[in-house]
Formats: sequence, C-alpha cells, structure tokens
Amino acid sequence: MTQPTPIRREAARRPRLLDLFCCAGGAATGYHRAGFDVVGVDIAPRPNYPFPFVQGDALSVLSDLIATGGIDQFTAVHTSPPCQAGCALTIGTNTSRGWGRPHVDLVTATRTLLDVTGLPYVIEQPNGRAPIRRDLRLCGEMFDLGVIRHRNFELGGGWAAPQPAHRPHRGPVRGWRHGVYRDGPYVAAYGSGGGKATVPEMQQAMGITWTDVREELTEAIPPAFTEHIGRALITTHHSPGVAA
Repeated sequence: MTQPTPIRREAARRPRLLDLFCCAGGAATGYHRAGFDVVGVDIAPRPNYPFPFVQGDALSVLSDLIATGGIDQFTAVHTSPPCQAGCALTIGTNTSRGWGRPHVDLVTATRTLLDVTGLPYVIEQPNGRAPIRRDLRLCGEMFDLGVIRHRNFELGGGWAAPQPAHRPHRGPVRGWRHGVYRDGPYVAAYGSGGGKATVPEMQQAMGITWTDVREELTEAIPPAFTEHIGRALITTHHSPGVAA
C-alpha cells in the first residue's frame, strides 16, 4: 500500500480534531458544528468526506503523528474502530448460525496509542461486547431523529460529557422481524430489503446529506451525536489546565 499523505500543520483558528476510521464523515460533521476543524483518516478512499482527508491505515497514521510530534497540532481525537469482533450481530445471530468469519479487535490497540497522545479522546462502538467503557450512551430519540442507532462512547484523557436522559422509544423500527412486519416511527439504517430504509430515508433520518452511498450511510454516526460530544470537548479544550 502506498504511504499516506502527510497531515500538514496549519494555523487553525479553531481547535483541531483528528477523526480516525472516519468513513464518510457523520461523526466529523457533528464535531465541526460544535466548533472543531476536522481531519479524517480512513483506509478506504472516501471522496464524499466533507473535510480534509488522508487515506491510510488509521493506527499507522496515528503512530507516525506521535513519533514525529505532529499530534501536537490536534486538541482531541475521535475514533470509530471496526467493530465486527464485538458487535451485537456478530456475537448474536451470525455466531449462532455459523455465519461470518473471525474479526480482529482494533479497539485495544487504538486505546493504547490514544493514551500515549495525552489528548482527550473518544472511542465509539455500537451495542455488543466491544471492550470499551460505556461512559456515554446516545440514542436517536434523544435528538428527535428517525433512527434509534444506540451508540456507546468511551471518553478517555480525563474529561466527561453530560449523559442525556434516555427517552422512551415512540414505537418499533419499521420492517420485518421474525416473520412479522411492524410499522413505526424509525427506519432501519442497515442492510437492505425486509422493509429497511431506502437511501433517501436514511439521509433524512440521520441528517446526512453529503453522501448517497448506502454502505457509508449504514456505518455512519448521526452528526447530532458528536455535536453533543463536541460541545463538551470544546468546554474541555478551553478549561484551565488544558493545552490550547
């Protein structure tokens, strides 16, 4: 694989956040709305990513930034390591039916490097057995979205974000489950068929308009989630004793 493009130092007026395993930028957009300039890194080309982007292995890029001192240009790091090793689908339905293949856990290696940076950081994972602390748990209903999309966040580096109250769901997720079709106020923003959301429905439900690639939408975090987290991070960034 070719070497990733170096991340250039720039004089930023806003705090700068490194977005690792960035996919198409759902998380990045929330952080940008909260007040960060964002740089994304992903091993796959992401032409729809709406901010500066580097294609490369996320952990290799992070290691290089630590070794060269380039990490000093950032004030926080968000990570969404591939979650197949611990996600609910892998450990549940797929395992019980003998589907799929073994998956590598990248969460532990990611945390090890993040701790070396000394920066505030976020590790995001869906529900399942991924080895993270559940310091924050967010749901689409907390933000009046058309998806449930429960996500767990480990907040490392000595900071915290407020936990919104979990609102009761207004009904089921639309689609077929166990041979029964249910209608409801939420759409299933994953897979295809079986009453799952169309691409326009996913875009509207999550507040994501800059990509129409189904795979990118199914992996995305609604920007409302990370806007909430980002506002807490901005407060951390400007708190006494935190480097600017």
